[in-house]
Amino acid sequence: MHGNGAMARARWTTVEGMAAESQDQIALLLTAEGWDLLNSLGPYRDADAFALNNSLRKAGHRPELVSAVLTQSRLRTRAEAKFGEFAREMLFTQAGLEQATRLSVAARHADRFVRAGIKHVADLGCGLGADSLAFASLDVAVTAVERDELTAACATVNLIPFPQATVVHGDAEQADLENIDGIWLDPARRTTSSSGTARIWDPEAFSPPLSFVTSLAAGGKAVGVKMGPGMPHDAVPAHCEAQWVSVNGDVTEVALWFNALKRPDIRRAALLLGNRGAVELTSAADFDGGPAAPVGTIQGFLYEPDGAVIRAGLVADLALNLKGHLVDEHIAYICADELVDTPFARAYRVLEVLPLNVKVLKRWVKDNGVGVLDIKKRGVATTPEELRSQLLSGVSLKSSKATATLVLTRIGTERVAIVVEPQPAD
Repeated sequence: MHGNGAMARARWTTVEGMAAESQDQIALLLTAEGWDLLNSLGPYRDADAFALNNSLRKAGHRPELVSAVLTQSRLRTRAEAKFGEFAREMLFTQAGLEQATRLSVAARHADRFVRAGIKHVADLGCGLGADSLAFASLDVAVTAVERDELTAACATVNLIPFPQATVVHGDAEQADLENIDGIWLDPARRTTSSSGTARIWDPEAFSPPLSFVTSLAAGGKAVGVKMGPGMPHDAVPAHCEAQWVSVNGDVTEVALWFNALKRPDIRRAALLLGNRGAVELTSAADFDGGPAAPVGTIQGFLYEPDGAVIRAGLVADLALNLKGHLVDEHIAYICADELVDTPFARAYRVLEVLPLNVKVLKRWVKDNGVGVLDIKKRGVATTPEELRSQLLSGVSLKSSKATATLVLTRIGTERVAIVVEPQPAD
């Protein structure tokens, strides 16, 4: 993907005004020695770090270079979960990696812009360049803007293979958008301090804030923005499509799509990316609309919807698709008489319903020889770890070898523990 350190240094000079100490952190890696040393290392392992540190120093490498190389090697190894093999030739920061879009999700973002006929995208708040990389991979011209100096430098290096991508160190809110027909934003949602990073929850405290995004959309341009998956429904702007994205069961974001990027007749959606590829559940209704699902007893099969389905407010829609009912109108558990193969929920066979009472459950554990207990919960304050410790206290693992699963929830004001058997999932 990259050439040598000299090539990286050539592009490095396009990021101006960088503080000297920040420049030094990356500049060490962009010397021929640093770049070659970094790329010569295999996957990072904590158990090997001490010995590797010593061996690199004994080989004559400066301590500060060894430290920079090992830190970057650790970040690259962690980044493979998001970037795959591309991570092996990229540069990362700790904060940038935490917020970076997974490459599989960035590809979905880029595809939507391409389908809308967008030729030139401004990636405002580009971070390490994950989305810009996806845009450029589809031959879309990208102007990537990043305010943080060190992060902008890393993005510059990461986008070296793409001549149609330009990195600008600057403020997203002051970016020149002339000749730009599409805008993508990934606002900073964390603050960084000496103690690490902390998440910001108020959309108006993001950088740039949500109001800036809606002002861009009001101008008619094609605008998309990545927000945290916990965004409350009442904070979602009108006249956009809100798409929650789950990757292998982990809800990673909600993307808001405006104007040409918004699909007709879709207000909210749950997109799941996993072993079955990409599957989606959508609704044209606003968050306070949509169908109502019946409420019934706990029987047959219990379904635990994917987090994206829950976040998008599509639990009732899924219940109707499964020909099922909710166990409580305020709880995201569904029951149905039949087992239905669905990518949108995990299925369990209901075996027994018990009161959520420690004495009753301890007797049940003993009577059934349970030694391994998986506990899930929704709608109750009970801590699964604490309850597991209480129920298995005094249990002999030699004589109690059965495995069991409990689902803790409430039905109205009644707290219950449902004994279930997980069903095979593709």
